[in-house]
Amino acid sequence: MTDPLAVVGGEPLQRAAAPLAELRVAVVGAGAMGADHVRRLATTTARARPVVVSDAVPAAARRVAASVPGGGVRAVDDPLAAVADPEVDAVLVATPGPTHAPLVLACLERGLPVLCEKPLTTTSDSAMAVVRAERATGRRLVQVGFMRRFDAEHVALRALLASGELGDPLLLHCVHRNAAPPAGATAESVLLDSLAHEVDAARFLLGEEVVAVQVVAPRRSPSAPPGLADPLLVLLTTAGGRVVDVELFLAAGTAYEVRTEVVAERGAASIGHDVGLVATLPGPGGWRRGGALAPGYLERFAAAYDAEVQCWADAARHGGADGPGAEDGAAAVAVCEAAVASFRTGERVEVRPDPDRGQR
Repeated sequence: MTDPLAVVGGEPLQRAAAPLAELRVAVVGAGAMGADHVRRLATTTARARPVVVSDAVPAAARRVAASVPGGGVRAVDDPLAAVADPEVDAVLVATPGPTHAPLVLACLERGLPVLCEKPLTTTSDSAMAVVRAERATGRRLVQVGFMRRFDAEHVALRALLASGELGDPLLLHCVHRNAAPPAGATAESVLLDSLAHEVDAARFLLGEEVVAVQVVAPRRSPSAPPGLADPLLVLLTTAGGRVVDVELFLAAGTAYEVRTEVVAERGAASIGHDVGLVATLPGPGGWRRGGALAPGYLERFAAAYDAEVQCWADAARHGGADGPGAEDGAAAVAVCEAAVASFRTGERVEVRPDPDRGQR
C-alpha cells in the first residue's frame, strides 16, 4: 500500500526555499462547508487566515465575511475575481461540484495552491482537464477534500490492514446515511457527490483502483422526497477482485452515520461506531459499540477537517500541495460517472481508465 496521504501516481511535493510566514486564503463558497472553513482558517489553522470570501449569493459571502472575529475579511461578488485577487496566496473551493472545474483551472492558471472540496469535478473529461493543467505547471498544486484520509479511525483501520494482522482483505462494507438529503437531490447527484467519499475510502484502505460498478435501487423509502431514489446500494469491484458494497441512504431520518467494515481472511475490523476502531481478531475478546451518533458531517469529521486544512496550509505556504491530489479526485470522478451510467441501465459498468496512464 502507498503512503496514506500520497496522491496515487502523482509527483512529490516540491517545497519552496522560503515558505510564506502566513498564508492568505480566498474561500469560494459561503454555504455550510465554506463557512466552517472560514471559521477554521480564522481560529484553528496555524499560519493561515482568510482574507476573501466569495459566493454566487453575495449576501451569503458578506454574512460569512462579517462573522470572522476582528474583521479583515472582504466579500467579493465574483468567485473568479476572488481567485484573481492580488492579496490571495491560495484558494479553498467549497462551491457545488458542477462549478469546481473553472475555479480550479483558474487557480492553476495563476499558479495558486488550491484545496477543492469533493468532487474534484462532475465529469471525467473535466477532471482530466484539471489533471493535465496541473501537470503542465510542473508542480503539485491541487489537494482534494477527501477528509476521511485524515480521520483517526480511517487511519487506524488502514494501519491495521497494512500490518497484515487481519490477513488478506476480502470485502469492504460501507454505510453512508444522512438524516435528510440536500434540497433538490437526485439519485445522479448523490452518485456524483456523496459516493465520491466511499470510492476514495476504498482506494485509501485497499490500495487499489475500482474497475467496475453496479448500482441497485431497492424499495424506495417513503421518507425520500419525490423523485429521489433512496436508498441506493452500490457494488464496487477492485482491480484485485475485492468487492465493496456501499449503502447510500440520504433520507434515513436519524443522524449522520459513516461506518466501514473490512472483512479479511483472519478477522474483521470496523469504524464509525463512535467508540473508535472496533475489531474482531483471533483469540479471546470481542467487539463493542456504543456512544451517540453525530448530527452531521461537520461534527463527525471536525478533527479530520482540521487536520486536512492544516496539511494543505502547510504545503501551500511552501507553494505546493500535499495529501490526496488531482489524480485521486479524477479516479473518484471516473467511478462515480460509471455509477450514474449503471443507475440508468441497471447493468454493471466498467470504469473508464485514466487515458494518460503510462504516458506521464
